[in-house]
Amino acid sequence: MSGHRFHVNKADRLLQPARYELLQPEKRIEEFGIQKADVIADLGAGNGFFTLPMAARSQKVYAVDIEPKMLQLLKQRADEQQLKNIELVESSLDNIRLEDHSIDKALAAFVLHEVPHLDKTFAEIKRILKPNGMLCIIEWEAVQSEMGPPLHERIGSNTLAQVVKSHGFTVEALHLHSSFYVLIVK
Repeated sequence: MSGHRFHVNKADRLLQPARYELLQPEKRIEEFGIQKADVIADLGAGNGFFTLPMAARSQKVYAVDIEPKMLQLLKQRADEQQLKNIELVESSLDNIRLEDHSIDKALAAFVLHEVPHLDKTFAEIKRILKPNGMLCIIEWEAVQSEMGPPLHERIGSNTLAQVVKSHGFTVEALHLHSSFYVLIVK
């Protein structure tokens, strides 16, 4: 909730082998249960760490990011992999430029600690999700670790789960590593 944004000049850090080893994006996506017919929103898509593997498994992915340079990096990577079902959406998460009830599943990976107004963001997520839609949140736990933002910018899993519940969602928390957590939100 710091409002501090990840700087595009550090985009290469998002694709480091150690990050892939820690986060195992294919495994996280499998746990998310993405189906070929799903329309997905990757909220805070960055340069496509999760977008590209989700696109390989789904009908369409809207890659939503506030930073146009990140979206261009994502487009380059998608073109290299010949993925044609990704639509780039330059947008904040406080006013997501997607239609009401148009998304089967949304992913917010390591971005919610950067948004200035969590309540606005969750209202927007609720607006874009279909009635039986699902949100997967992956976020840094409020502990010191080698990767991720400084401790003072992190949102603890219990705190974020309470915010999510206050917007009428149900939450299942998964603690897969001491440095990060996953919330499955319905």
